[in-house]
Amino acid sequence: MTTTYAVHSEGLEKRFGEVHALRGLDLAVPEGTICALLGPNGAGKSTAVRLLTTLITPDGGTARVAGHDVAKDPAAVRRVIGVTGQDASVDGDLSGRENLRLFARLQRLRGAEGRARADELLAEFGLVDAADRPVRTYSGGMRRRLDLAASLLIRPRVLFLDEPTTGLDPASRNRIWEAVRRLADRGTTVLLTTQYLEEADRLAGHVVLIDDGRASVTGTPAELKARIGRYAEAVVAEDAALPAAAMVLGQLAGAEAVLDPARRAAGAVTTDPTLTLPRIVRELDAAGIPVVDATLRPPTLDEVFLRLTAPKELVA
Repeated sequence: MTTTYAVHSEGLEKRFGEVHALRGLDLAVPEGTICALLGPNGAGKSTAVRLLTTLITPDGGTARVAGHDVAKDPAAVRRVIGVTGQDASVDGDLSGRENLRLFARLQRLRGAEGRARADELLAEFGLVDAADRPVRTYSGGMRRRLDLAASLLIRPRVLFLDEPTTGLDPASRNRIWEAVRRLADRGTTVLLTTQYLEEADRLAGHVVLIDDGRASVTGTPAELKARIGRYAEAVVAEDAALPAAAMVLGQLAGAEAVLDPARRAAGAVTTDPTLTLPRIVRELDAAGIPVVDATLRPPTLDEVFLRLTAPKELVA
C-alpha cells in the first residue's frame, strides 16, 4: 500500500548569509500522524517549520504540505494548515468568544458558520465558562488552549505546533496533549517541536532528530530507544557509596556511568543483552555497596537524545 505524506521534503536548503541553516533536509510525515521534530539548539528546526508554513522560501530542494508545493503555491498551503507558535496570538482585551469569532472572520468563516465553529471549539477546549471574560484574565493554560483552538477554526489538514506547552502546569499540559491526540485521531497531521522530551515520547508516533540542518535520526520512540540499549541504575543509601556504585555499573554495562548526586543515583547505558537485574544486584552487594533501589529498563527519550547529540545541549 502506498503511503501518503502530509509533509514531504527532499534536499531542503536554506542559508542566512554565511549560516547554512538547512543542508538537505529530508522529511516524510504520513497523513494522520503526530511527528516530533527534535534536536540541539541551532540544528534547523525553527527554520524547517518557517519554510513549511511558507513564512520563508527555500534556497534549494522541494517541500510539499498536504500535496501543495510551499514555494510554488504558498497560498494553497496556508489554506490547509494551522499554526500555533510559541507566543499566544490572541488579543487580551477581547473575550475568548470574541477572539475566535474574529479569527473565524479572518479565515472567511462568516456569520452563523463562524459563530457556531467558535462555540464548538470553546466547548471542546473547556472554555465555555470563561468564554465572555477578557482573555487577559485567563491563566496561561487557558490562554494556550484558546490559541490552539484559534488554529483549528478551519479544521486544518496539517497543524504545526511550536512548543505548545512551554511554561504550563502538568494539568494544563495534559489537557493540551488530549486535544492533540483527538486531532490526530480525526485525521489531522501534527508536526510538533517541543522542549519536553516526555511530550514527544507521549504524543509522537514518529520522531525526527535534526542536527546540523539534516535529519540525522528518524524512527518511532521505541526504535530510537532500542538503538542505545537499556539503562542500568542504582540508588545508594549514602553519598560516599556513589563512586563505587558508578564503577560497578560501568564495568557491568561496558560504558561510563553517569552520576546524579541529588538522587544518590548512578546509571549507565548497556547494549549487553545478557545483563540482568539480579546480576547487577549481586555485584553491588558483593562490593559492599548499600543499595536502596536498582533498575534495568529501557532508556527515556531524554537519555536517548542526550546520548545521540552529546556533547551538545539538547533543546527542542
